[in-house]
Formats: sequence, structure tokens, C-alpha cells
Amino acid sequence: MQPDPGRLLNALGILTPLIGCYDAPEAHPFVPLVASLPDRMTCVFAFYEHWLKGETLHITRENFGCAGAGRALCSVNMRSRADLVKFLVDAEGLRASHSLMEAWLDHGQTYRPEHPNLLIGPLKPDQDAYLKTVTFLANPDQLSALVTGANYHHGPADPAPVIAPFGAGCMQLLTVFADLAISQAAIGATDIAMRQHLPPDIVAFTVTKPMFAELCALDEKSFLFKPFWKRLIKARQA
Repeated sequence: MQPDPGRLLNALGILTPLIGCYDAPEAHPFVPLVASLPDRMTCVFAFYEHWLKGETLHITRENFGCAGAGRALCSVNMRSRADLVKFLVDAEGLRASHSLMEAWLDHGQTYRPEHPNLLIGPLKPDQDAYLKTVTFLANPDQLSALVTGANYHHGPADPAPVIAPFGAGCMQLLTVFADLAISQAAIGATDIAMRQHLPPDIVAFTVTKPMFAELCALDEKSFLFKPFWKRLIKARQA
């Protein structure tokens, strides 16, 4: 059963829907659906307004919009490795050298879907079996609380509870996690190519299912109901 995020969202003051990333055998349980127009290069985050309206982005290996999403989410390469490195380094200036970008590509991973349909949109509790990650769309204050919450149950010997990896916005929704079975979160929407599609004060905080359960379990003993957080809320209301 999917954890109930109601108490957490209320304490954080988050009104935007939580966004789930699903790998599912069927798309119809996620209607209403939207998709990129065929042969159109469209960023995953260009569908932000659709998510706010309750619509879900439908991605397949045949229709994934942006070439970056095709590579990251579907393991479909639309250009050669050499062309990709040249584009990212020479055209966009995202690394100091070709060798650094090559090393980043070697270190990273792409996602190989288990089913025909990838779906990104508001949470569907009855489809929890196919849920891979959950994304909070948060302002800086809410992000600070989510980072604090992600560290709440973790010690220094545990895997890093929060990472902030370089990568495309769509990568930060899924492929930056080495193991989706561990409790971990990633600060995302730091890709300058996709930020135009979000409000300027919104970033992403994407969590694995175990981390989502931990955050939803934060109770009255946690910082969310203590003076530090209450004073921050009061300061913003002044």
C-alpha cells in the first residue's frame, strides 16, 4: 500500500501534485494522458502545466520527445557518442574537456524499461506496484525541510541519503539512482536546459520508494512539528 503523504505535504505547505515515475505494462490506468508530438523534440518538463492539471506524460521507446530522454529513460541513442560529447562540450559547454564528459558518460547509466510504458505524472496509488520514484516540486524552504527529513533516519555509515548529481532533468527523475531499492533522494531540476519550463523558485526533490515511506512517516516528534520549522513558517508569513 502506498504511504499517505498528506501529513507531510500539509506540514511543508506543498500544494503542487507529487509526480510519480512509473514503468507499467498498460497506460490506460493513468488517463488522462499526454505525449510529445511525433518527431518533435519536447522536454519532459515542458509538461509541467499538464501535471498540474492531473495529466500524465506517456513515454515509449517509439515516442520519447527529447533525444536526451530517449537515451536516459529508454536507452535509445539518437546520435553517436562522439557527436553527443561534441554537442555537450563544444556546443553547450557543460564540461571543461571531452575527456571529462567521456568519463561522466562511462560512469553513468541509462534506464532500460521493464514494460512498454513509462509514465510521469501525478501519483496513482492503485499503480504503486509500478512506481519507481516520487518527485516533490518544492521551493527552497520546502527543499531544506525535505533534505532534513531525508537525513532523519540515516547515520554517517549509510549510503548518502541525499545526492545532487549532474545530469539532464529527466535523468534526475530516475537514472541517477544506483539502486532504487535503497532509501535515497536526489536534488533535481538543476539542468539549465529544462529550467525554463518550471517557475524560477521551484526545484525537484526525487526520492526512491523506501525514502518516500520514511518521509511520509515523519511524525510529531520530528522537526516538522518543532520550533525551528515553525519559526521559519512564521518568518515567511510576516
